[in-house]
Amino acid sequence: MDRRTFLKRAGLVGGALAASTAIPGCRWLYPPGFEPGQSLLDGLASDCPVDTVVVLMMENRSFDHWLGWLASDQQYLEAGRSRYGALFGVDGNQHQTYAGPDGPVDTRYLFAWDQITNPWRGCDFGDPGHSWTTGRVQRDQGFLAPGSGNDEFALGYYNAPDLAFSARLTKRFTTFDSYHCSVLGPTNPNREYLHSAQSGGVKSNYLPIAEGGFSWPTIWDRLGAAGVPARYYYSDLPVTFLWGERLNPFNRPIAEFYADCAAGTLPNVVFLDPSFVGENRTDDHPLADVRAGQGFMRDVFQAFAQSPQWERGVFLVTYDEWGGFFDHVAPPHLADDRTSTNDQDDFSQAGFRVPTVMASPFARPGFVDRRVYDHTSILRFLEWRFLGAPPEGPGGPGAGWFLTQRDQHANNIGASLMAQPFSPDLWFDPAALDVGQVSTLCAGGTTGGLSAARGAPGAADQAFDEAQWAVYLDRLGVA
Repeated sequence: MDRRTFLKRAGLVGGALAASTAIPGCRWLYPPGFEPGQSLLDGLASDCPVDTVVVLMMENRSFDHWLGWLASDQQYLEAGRSRYGALFGVDGNQHQTYAGPDGPVDTRYLFAWDQITNPWRGCDFGDPGHSWTTGRVQRDQGFLAPGSGNDEFALGYYNAPDLAFSARLTKRFTTFDSYHCSVLGPTNPNREYLHSAQSGGVKSNYLPIAEGGFSWPTIWDRLGAAGVPARYYYSDLPVTFLWGERLNPFNRPIAEFYADCAAGTLPNVVFLDPSFVGENRTDDHPLADVRAGQGFMRDVFQAFAQSPQWERGVFLVTYDEWGGFFDHVAPPHLADDRTSTNDQDDFSQAGFRVPTVMASPFARPGFVDRRVYDHTSILRFLEWRFLGAPPEGPGGPGAGWFLTQRDQHANNIGASLMAQPFSPDLWFDPAALDVGQVSTLCAGGTTGGLSAARGAPGAADQAFDEAQWAVYLDRLGVA
């Protein structure tokens, strides 16, 4: 696709202003009130016009910390009310107060904070606590309570101008203000829920070195058995290797994603991961520079939006867990095979909210979906579209499409997609978004908990410890 064709699709050539100013006036598509209209799920999966689903999972940010500004963006809210009725709104709250060791502490804008030398990374502070135990302290006692694993960095937040790509994508397409990470715990269990609707009872970032990989089934096994083309593109550490070598046929380096987008040869199901290690990590994990993450998200989205498959596609970006950052919504309980009355063993306890955006020609513009979702809601959409699941509900006895009770009972995230495309136009050019120059590492050399030199909370329980991954990959015989 040449640049002029892409810019035309982006609404930046010939009538761009007319297109952008006409959006709030398209009320005929959306009746007054909060009526969703016809959903993609109202039709048969076999007739579904969406045939390419791209899922990107980033690292460690909460909704209020990352997207709380939406709740006070008056232009965004007014546009939403004109489209969806007077009840349109966002459950976000940037301005809160938590009990600290020396008295109440207010949340604060990271760029208006004298004590922080690099707000892009969070230098001068530690990686907020986000383990199984610290998460429960944060839930019960607050984000600065003893045992929370936090310092005041956990009460910081960004505004829209700081997140050049995330802000534009969110305001153009659909976001979710009740999307929670799957468990109140760290990275690997939540990523395991995205791939398999469970963590096998594991509560930490445990690497199955002794086992040579986990043995329980994944969405990749289901898709492969059903003959559904699927691929996982990795930047450095392949998360699918947590299940050993058996998922290796699905794995491809990230460079092939860009090539497959350009050629229009993406499979039906695509999962992407950013870079998790090194100076140039792009996953948004503190204390990485968030501008690196903005650039990575922009680039992979642009590649897909330029692809001929975009007009029949969905792009989902979410975060594995809240990363210890503040959020004002209490995490819910969800159906789970490992539900327990003992809180320390209860996998039905979901985590705090994480930023999630769904971009597609079929996505409602500037919309906020209010239903409760978690990572397995993405699996639920894939299972409906490709594996014979009903559009909603657990299905009948003996159904073989689900992995665990969690995805069987999850709300289908595809519910807010429209049955007919709204528009393939982006109304912005991703390539024109300047995310800024990535800063040098914080003093001590840590990029986000990979080094314990600065005494970062939780540094002993890292999902991407390069030394441990080296041992694990050697155990698998991977060079």
